Amino acid sequence: MRSDAALSISFIFFIFFLNSNICFAQNFDGFALFNPSGTSTTKLIDEQTNIVHTWNMNTDCNYAVQLKKNGNLVRGTKYSNNVLNGAAVGGSVQEIDPQGNIVWEYVYSSSDYVSHHDLTLIGDNVLLTAWEVKTATEVYNAGYTGNVGNSGKWPTHFIELEPDGNGSASIIWEWHIWDHLCQDVDPNKPNYVNDISDHPELIDINMIQGGGGNNSGDWFHVNGVDYNEELDQIVFSSRFSSEIYIIDHSTTTSEAASHSGGNSGMGGDILYRWGNPSNYGINGPQVIPDAVHDVRWIENDGRQNSGYLQIFNNKGGSSNPVQSTIDGIETPLDSTNGYTYLRNLNQPFGPSSYTTRYICQYSAPGQSASDRMSNGNIYVNASGGQGGSGVMYEVDSIGNIVWGPYQADSQKGFRYECDYPGIIALWTHIDTSTTSCNPLSINSYKNENDFKLYPNPTSRTLNIDFTNKKIRHLNIYNTTSKLVDSYKVNNFYGKVFSINFNAYDSGIYFLELIDDTGSSYKRKFSYIK
Repeated sequence: MRSDAALSISFIFFIFFLNSNICFAQNFDGFALFNPSGTSTTKLIDEQTNIVHTWNMNTDCNYAVQLKKNGNLVRGTKYSNNVLNGAAVGGSVQEIDPQGNIVWEYVYSSSDYVSHHDLTLIGDNVLLTAWEVKTATEVYNAGYTGNVGNSGKWPTHFIELEPDGNGSASIIWEWHIWDHLCQDVDPNKPNYVNDISDHPELIDINMIQGGGGNNSGDWFHVNGVDYNEELDQIVFSSRFSSEIYIIDHSTTTSEAASHSGGNSGMGGDILYRWGNPSNYGINGPQVIPDAVHDVRWIENDGRQNSGYLQIFNNKGGSSNPVQSTIDGIETPLDSTNGYTYLRNLNQPFGPSSYTTRYICQYSAPGQSASDRMSNGNIYVNASGGQGGSGVMYEVDSIGNIVWGPYQADSQKGFRYECDYPGIIALWTHIDTSTTSCNPLSINSYKNENDFKLYPNPTSRTLNIDFTNKKIRHLNIYNTTSKLVDSYKVNNFYGKVFSINFNAYDSGIYFLELIDDTGSSYKRKFSYIK
C-alpha cells in the first residue's frame, strides 16, 4: 500500500497495470440474449458462448426478446389464432420469470389489428408495434393514389401495455401513423397540404407505393423501436421508407393523435426523421439506401457516442454483395428546449451523412441488431435468412473481432453487461461455472452524488470528485473482481483526484472508494485509448 506521501501535489496518480486481462481482445463483459429463429427457446450465453440459462416455452418467439431489470424475460410470440399475417407477425406478448412461468400475457390480435416485429420496455411497461387494417375505401378517401390490393393497407401503430397484476395488462397509451399523414393531390380530401416539403412533421400518404403482398397489407414495415427515458421519446425504423423517426411519448393518447401537446408541443407529429429526405420532398442524400433495422439510442452514460442514434443499415456499404454497416447519427437536438430537433429552412434534417460508421464483417439483408458497449465496443447481431450470415459478434474500437462470431441464427439479439440489474436479479438462476462475471462483487453502488467521475469513458485522465465524502482508501478492480491497485488516503476531503491511464490497456474497470465509516462506493468506468 502507498502512503499519503506518495501522492503528488497535483493529486495525479500514475497507476501501472498489474497483470490484468482487461483489454478489448480478451474481455467480453457479460451475456448475450437471443431466440433462434423459428424456435420457442430463448437462450442466455456467457463470454465463453456457453448457455447459462434458457426459457423453454410452448410457442415460438416472433422476433424480439428483452431482459427486464427484475430478471424476467419479455418476448413477443406467435398467437395461434391470428387472422392477419405478415413478416414477424406476433399477436401476443409475455413476461416470463426465470423458472419459465408466465407472469402475464396479453393477446393483441383480431381481424382489425395484430402485433408484429419489435417491442421495447418503458419502465415496467411494454411498447408493442402493431398493424391496423385500413380498407381500400378508407385509404383512397385519404388521398392515396397507388394500388391498395385485396388486403387493404396496414399502417403501423404503437400500444403501451401496463401489467395489471392479475396475469394480463391494460393499454395505457397509443400512437398511430394514420393520425399523422398528409397528401398534396386532392384539396377536397383530408390532410391536404399545398407542398409536402413544408410539412416534414407529417408522413406523405403516397411516399410508399408498394408494400404488402402474400395476403399482407404491411405498408411501412416498421421493424424496430426504442425508448429514451431521458427525453421521453420513441424512435422507430421503417424498412419500406428507408427512414427512421422520433416521436413524443410525453403526450396523452388524445394528444398523440393530434398536432399539439407534450414536451415538444407537437403532439404526435414527427419530431425528427433521417435517412431519405425525398420522403418529405426535400433534396438531399439518401443515406439509408434500402432496408434499415433496430434503431436505438446509445445509452447516454458517458460511453463513446453517448446519446447518438444507432442503426443497422442493411445495405449501407453495398447492395451486391450485401455489405451492412452500423451507423451512428448525432441528432441536432435543440438545446433551447431539449425536446425538438433543429432543421434549416428548405433543408433536410441533419446530419447530411452518418456521424460514425462501422462496416460489418458479417452482414444481413434483413432483421438484425447492434449496440454500443460501455467500453466502446460494438455488438452486432447479423440475422440469418435471406442470405444473412446469422451470427453474433463484437468488435473493438479499431474493428478487431474480440468475441464470436457465434452462430445464433437469431433475428434480433441483445447484450447485457455484467452489472445490468436484470443479470444481478437472475444471478442465482444462472450457471456461473464458466463465466468470469460476478456482478454481486462489483455492485455496491450508492447515491451517485457521493462522488463523481469524469470524463467517462476517458481517453487519458479520470477525475474523481470527493467533495461530499471523506475517503480512506481508493481501489481499482478489473471485471473479474481482481484488485489491480490500491491507495491509502487519509480523509482527503473536498478535493479532486486525477488518475492518468497511459500505462493501461483499454477496457472496463471498477473504482471503489471507502469512506471514514467503512462504507464502500463502487462505480464502473471505461478507458479507451
